[in-house]
Amino acid sequence: MTFDRRKFLQLAGAVAAIPACAGTQKIPTPGVPRGPFDEDSTADDVLGGTDLSGKLAVVTGCTSGIGLETMRALASRGAWVVGTSRTLESATAACKAVRGQTSPLQLELSDFESVIRCANAIRSINAPLDILICNAGYLGASGEPGLIDGIERYFVVNHLGHFVFVNRLLGRLNMADQGRIVVVASRAAYTNAPDAGIEFDNLDAHRDYDDRRAYGHSKLANVLFALQLGTLLRGTRITANALHPGVINTEIDRNMNRFMQGAFAVATALGYGKSIAQGAATSCYVATSPSLGATSGKYFEDCNAVTLMGEGHLHDEAMAAELWQVSEELTREHLVTHRGPDFNDFEKAARKGQD
Repeated sequence: MTFDRRKFLQLAGAVAAIPACAGTQKIPTPGVPRGPFDEDSTADDVLGGTDLSGKLAVVTGCTSGIGLETMRALASRGAWVVGTSRTLESATAACKAVRGQTSPLQLELSDFESVIRCANAIRSINAPLDILICNAGYLGASGEPGLIDGIERYFVVNHLGHFVFVNRLLGRLNMADQGRIVVVASRAAYTNAPDAGIEFDNLDAHRDYDDRRAYGHSKLANVLFALQLGTLLRGTRITANALHPGVINTEIDRNMNRFMQGAFAVATALGYGKSIAQGAATSCYVATSPSLGATSGKYFEDCNAVTLMGEGHLHDEAMAAELWQVSEELTREHLVTHRGPDFNDFEKAARKGQD
């Protein structure tokens, strides 16, 4: 067997990086209720006794891993769950594997026209949108930057795609008794992101490219997106929060080489990771817990909101505001302006008939 020292060190470094944030100082976020759940809790644990009948939920990236488990858990409690995938065939297969009311839709986050079609299909449903879980994500390891319309691929898929998707669905969320936006980020937002935070002058990845760094950069954008949403949605009936689901050996690493895939497998086998059921717990808890009805713009790990002390940019409100402005500029032609609930034509006709 040929020994490739470079690839061995790459694998060892990836495994070593899994528990690297153990010394990061975190405190419970002030003003946010502490729940009874922790890193060992599962999606079924946090949803125990919860009745979601009559609720409409959307889970992006539903075909495997925590996306599939999140969809299963919500549907098992009575929610009607729309599950999306890059292909309709994959979304359909995932929905058929889940008991309960589910509907598949195609969503390619790198293609904003696909994002708009998917959002329009959801808007055509004659029901408010109660839960929107932005779970889909891209993780690769090519070692070379990929560009989509001149912007680095991770940033487009993991951030801008959901930025447009959320924008297109805000009106439907505003129709719910309380709409909840849940952004599945990662602790890579503070372990692997650039020291300077969002690199607004390097969105085309023309310097210092590294896959892990680019992934962390996009995950920091996820957290800051939720932070700014919390600010902009203040006073409405919509909340937005971001979270780290845990280290889980799922198919998100399908685009990585086999050595990096091995790192995730080894790390989870050594006990550094969570099961898929545990990985979906925080998403389900943030999306449904009655105690979090007034919580918005926060960052969660292990089912509880945490604040990092003196590290990273997760709580940088000025950076979050600038990211929002830049994201709007990059996607402006695909965005809509909201002035209240977003009634479709059928609902407008029904309301007119009631007047």
